[in-house]
Amino acid sequence: MRDWQPFLGLPLWVWLFVLPSCLAAYCLWRGPSAERLLRPIWRVLDKVYLASGVLASIFMVTILILIIGQMVARWASLTFPGSTEYAGYAMAATSFFALAYALTQGAHIRVSILLNLNNHTKFWLDALAMLIAAVTATYFARYAIKTNIMSEILNDRTQGQDFVPEWLLTFFSMFANSPDKWAEMWANTGSEWVYTPVWLPQLPMSIGTVLLAVAIWDYLIRLLVLRETQIHGEVLE
Repeated sequence: MRDWQPFLGLPLWVWLFVLPSCLAAYCLWRGPSAERLLRPIWRVLDKVYLASGVLASIFMVTILILIIGQMVARWASLTFPGSTEYAGYAMAATSFFALAYALTQGAHIRVSILLNLNNHTKFWLDALAMLIAAVTATYFARYAIKTNIMSEILNDRTQGQDFVPEWLLTFFSMFANSPDKWAEMWANTGSEWVYTPVWLPQLPMSIGTVLLAVAIWDYLIRLLVLRETQIHGEVLE
């Protein structure tokens, strides 16, 4: 995790683990004052989690549309090349974009048998579990991004029949390049359709895992500040 040090000034592990842990320790020590500082950030993050949930629902509807398109194509004796691959990409995007929002809504499975033993240890056990989950999710996000980068370096392409327009690849590539290169990138962009590069359907995995890691660190800090968990699942009767 030292490969980003020339860009970030510090080793990546400091940014990913040490600084969030220091923030968590500060929130445990100075709960009320930290709450006043973090309330505006929490409101912004809640909107980000909601937006990721909306994106997940859009991709879920996309799966339905693709299935209907396959049915219509079959009835009309037409071909719908790449439909299976597109549906798979939409399913992956649905799963990963929903991770952070599902956490905030208490939809993830949380085994609370030890938390319910007594009120004295509940807070500390919950905080420890959230810390372990945050570290694990951060590792997951780090290597999801690394997988995305490796796919781009290797120019890995899909083995199916799915194609994407070249301008779409240029659009997403803009976010990984400095603005002074954008004009040259668009000048070299054609109107052809090319085999889908693997990094494109992997983007939702990287974004979704990053949002999940942020959400777990966020709700760990909320737990330390407010002294009770803010993850409340719906009660079904």
